[in-house]
Amino acid sequence: MTIPTLAVQDRSRRIIAIDVARGIALLAMASYHFTWDLEFFGYTDPGLTAFGWWKFYARCIASTFLFLVGVSLFLAHGKQIRWNGFWKRFAMVGGAALAISAATRLATPDSFIFFGILHEIALASLLGLAFLRLPALLTLVVAAFVITAPLYLRSEIFDHPALWWVGLSATNPRSNDYVPLFPWFGAVLVGIAAAKLAFASGVLTRLAGLTPGHWTNPLVFIGRHSLAFYLIHQPVLIGSVWLISQFMPAAVETRQVTFLKECQASCEQSRDTEFCSSYCVCMLDTLEGEATLDRLYRNDQAAEWKAHLDELAGACTAKADGTLMEGGAQ
Repeated sequence: MTIPTLAVQDRSRRIIAIDVARGIALLAMASYHFTWDLEFFGYTDPGLTAFGWWKFYARCIASTFLFLVGVSLFLAHGKQIRWNGFWKRFAMVGGAALAISAATRLATPDSFIFFGILHEIALASLLGLAFLRLPALLTLVVAAFVITAPLYLRSEIFDHPALWWVGLSATNPRSNDYVPLFPWFGAVLVGIAAAKLAFASGVLTRLAGLTPGHWTNPLVFIGRHSLAFYLIHQPVLIGSVWLISQFMPAAVETRQVTFLKECQASCEQSRDTEFCSSYCVCMLDTLEGEATLDRLYRNDQAAEWKAHLDELAGACTAKADGTLMEGGAQ
C-alpha cells in the first residue's frame, strides 16, 4: 500500500502541537530527575522515586516520550524513508546513549545506565521502520504483545547480562535508568499506529493548522532540541544539588537504615505495614549475621546468590506471618 504524501512533512507545516507535547514531557522528566537527585544526595527517603506514585509518574513520562518517537517516525518517514536523515539522527541518539553509559559507569558503577531511554529510542527507531507500511490494526496487535510479554515470557534464559536489553530476565537488573525492548517498544508501536490513524482521519492536517499562543514558545524550543535538553538538564540539576550539599548537607544515614526504608517501601506495594516491618527487620538481621549486606548492594547477579536471597525472603516471610498470627491469637 502506498501512503499518500503527508502535508505535515513539509517543514513549513511542522506540527507545533507535537513539539509542545514533547516539551511538556521533557519538563516532567526534569522534575522527576530533580527529585531523584535529591534522593541520591539524601534529602528524601531512600527509594522515594522507585515506588508508588513516583514510579507511576516515571513510567508515564517514558511512555509519552516513546509514543512521540513513534509519531515522529511516521511523520518523518511514512511516505518514504529518508535514509540520510534517519542515519544522522540514529548516530546522534546512539552516540549520546553510549556517552551516558560511559559516564554513569564511572559515576555509579553498581547501577550504571547500560540500556536507558536513549538506547531504547535508538533501537526502537530502527525496528519501527519495519512497521511504517503495515496496517495500524496489525501494529497495535504487535504492540499489545510487546507490552504484555514480560507478564508471561520472563525466563532465566535472559538473565545473562548480554540479554538484559531484551527485558525478559527473571529479575530486573539494577540500573538508574532501565528501559528495555520489552515492554517499552510497545509504546513506540502505539505511536506509529496512532499517527497512521490520525493521518487517515485528517486529525494530523487539523493539528498542523493550529497556531498555539506565544506562551508555548519555550516548550516548542525545548521540544525541537529534545536531545540537547536531555543531555544538558541532568548534569545541571545534579550539579546544583551537589553544590547545595556542600553548604547544607543532608543528614547521613547508615546503610542499615537505608536498607530498612527501601525494603519497607518496596514491601508495602503488596503487604501491610506491620508485616513489612517484621519482614524487613528479619532480612536485615539475617544479611548482617551473614555479613552479606554489601553483596546485596553490589547487585550481585550470580545464580546461587539470587537463589539464596529467595530462600531468605521465603524464611522471613514465614517468620513475619507467624509473628502476625501469634499477635492476632493473643
